[in-house]
Amino acid sequence: MKPLQDVLALMQLNVNLYHNARVCGEWLIEEHSEGATCFHMSSQDGYALKVPGHGEWELKAGDLVIFPREIPHQMFPASRFPGKGPQRHLSIPEAQNIPGTSMLCGAVSFRHHSHTRLLDALPPVLIIKKSEETPWLDHLFGLIHEESLHNSHLNNPTLSRLCELLITYAVRHFVENNGLSQTGAPKQTTGNQAFLALFAHPQISRALSAIHAQPGAPWTLERMAEKAAMSRTAFANTFREVGGMTPGDYLMWWRMQNAWKALEEGQSVIEVAERFGYRAEASFSRAFHSYFGTTAGRVRRGTAKQPAQAD
Repeated sequence: MKPLQDVLALMQLNVNLYHNARVCGEWLIEEHSEGATCFHMSSQDGYALKVPGHGEWELKAGDLVIFPREIPHQMFPASRFPGKGPQRHLSIPEAQNIPGTSMLCGAVSFRHHSHTRLLDALPPVLIIKKSEETPWLDHLFGLIHEESLHNSHLNNPTLSRLCELLITYAVRHFVENNGLSQTGAPKQTTGNQAFLALFAHPQISRALSAIHAQPGAPWTLERMAEKAAMSRTAFANTFREVGGMTPGDYLMWWRMQNAWKALEEGQSVIEVAERFGYRAEASFSRAFHSYFGTTAGRVRRGTAKQPAQAD
């Protein structure tokens, strides 16, 4: 999973909490911002989730729900007797003796546009249950629960960092447990899911780790295949079958995404060109413009519009 960790680090994930309170009475919570990436978790007591067109679930404390792109949904008490009176949102530490559900909700953002590939690869509703099969979720839930009992304020940096870990682990869990690691291809193959399957393939992932460590090296098909301990033909065919792209396509994608990030951080065009395998600034600039439709100079100056896709 090291290559996947590299990609997640490139995306620069950030969590902004917009709800962490005990919801009491006859409560109902609906979508916050359609199209945005968000998550929900109860830190105390269960609740019901209804997503029109996708299903209904009864969730317990610690179960995680992620909407890669938020769609209409409703959350409400799982119990038929949730407590009387109108809906109230109360401080978690101060409302422990009041029937209700302590709900934690947050928006997930990414500084780097490469996150579009990730979001496209995830299902519309990703639900991960807290169980013996998800020890990472049990551990993080324990920390989140304790932190919310002591400080449920939305500007709690500790809670925000814990939630960032929550999303990172959830993505890794999806890759490892959605049939990707067992067969090298997703259960329901799509081009977007295939991208994530590359990181779970035991041999291809070794080649990706090497590419990530030295993106500017003179990579050839033979050298990449050698890192994967495969023949050139087997590596090329497997890469395309699993990932829906060629090794060269992936190499270009990784170089260009990191080049954009380096330029945004203020590195010079010539420095970035040399770092990512180009002998001349002019050849890098042409490749960059062909790939993104904007110039490296504009990205460095902060005047370029981020591409809608990271293809």
